[in-house]
Amino acid sequence: MKHNYEYDRKLQVAYIGAGEHSYRNILPAFQYAPIDLVAITDHKTDRGLAVARQFGARRFYPNHKALLAKETALDAVMIAVGPDEEGRPRYPQLAAEALTAGFHVWIDEPPCLSAADISTFTNACIKKHKYLAVGFARRFAPGYVQAGDIMADKAFGQVGSYAFRFPLALPDTARRRTDKGVAAFLPVTGVLALLAGMFGEIQAFSMVRSTSGSAVISLVHNGGVPGALHLTAGQSLSAPRERLEVIGRRASLVVDDGVRVTYYRRMTPLSAELEGRQESALVGDVNSAPVIWEPRIDPNEPATQHIAQTGYLGSIRSFAEQLLANQPPNKGTLVEALHVMTVFDRIRSAKEMDWVQVQG
Repeated sequence: MKHNYEYDRKLQVAYIGAGEHSYRNILPAFQYAPIDLVAITDHKTDRGLAVARQFGARRFYPNHKALLAKETALDAVMIAVGPDEEGRPRYPQLAAEALTAGFHVWIDEPPCLSAADISTFTNACIKKHKYLAVGFARRFAPGYVQAGDIMADKAFGQVGSYAFRFPLALPDTARRRTDKGVAAFLPVTGVLALLAGMFGEIQAFSMVRSTSGSAVISLVHNGGVPGALHLTAGQSLSAPRERLEVIGRRASLVVDDGVRVTYYRRMTPLSAELEGRQESALVGDVNSAPVIWEPRIDPNEPATQHIAQTGYLGSIRSFAEQLLANQPPNKGTLVEALHVMTVFDRIRSAKEMDWVQVQG
């Protein structure tokens, strides 16, 4: 992994937003990406100035309009800001302004509140011939990348099914109908992006909700892979935050919190004659026993830092490297975002227990 100062070419970038999320999870990733942080803007001047000094931005602006007017030599603008008073993401307007100013754009997730908002991004991209990428960070989390590699191996076999657990409440029908009520459900968009990326676009779903907000959403992907999205509102805070289990052909894998991967490899079934007569309770020899990967904490390795484990570093590096190679983003594209937000819209309007087709 290269350090920032080792890159011969860097993307000239301005950054909108200097909140705690950016401070912890996004801006530190610039140390290992081909990015030259030219300017920062934030509506809180004291905070913005402090963050600009901390991360080496050459200039600070009190608002994004001043930044876009003054910084004409940028390659891209990156945006990570909180929602408006109603909980709606502010990315459509901000990204459209940056695109219209002539810059490529990276935005954090969730990108917007509805699939209808995607046209705001698309129209601005087409008008100025610029690209936009959504930072669906899980697409780059090492644990899920490793799982994808295992699934692609013929030894794993064709994916038969999966289950994904995530601690989020599905709002009741009345709250799903209002923007403010459904805003708390927007984190599911990052999960949907991951599942669509791993198993194919979502074709149809059905959902069941408990009074506590916990829910199970049964999904079917293009190609016929079935899955279950288990929304575990109320789970223990000491439990893994999220877990993915994928079933192959006599093989399976589990990813805990996006970082710990357990691969249960194929093993030869016991013969009927040996059933009940095993010499050891330890299952599998060295060629078939489970394999476990988990982060090795090493202060010398940037790859062990949380910016890499969450996928933010991968997302940012990919965005910058693609643009520097004169290529469009290859993950977090507007096509992906449109699909994710279409599924989100269908969940908003769906009735429980109905089987809902996803169109668009």
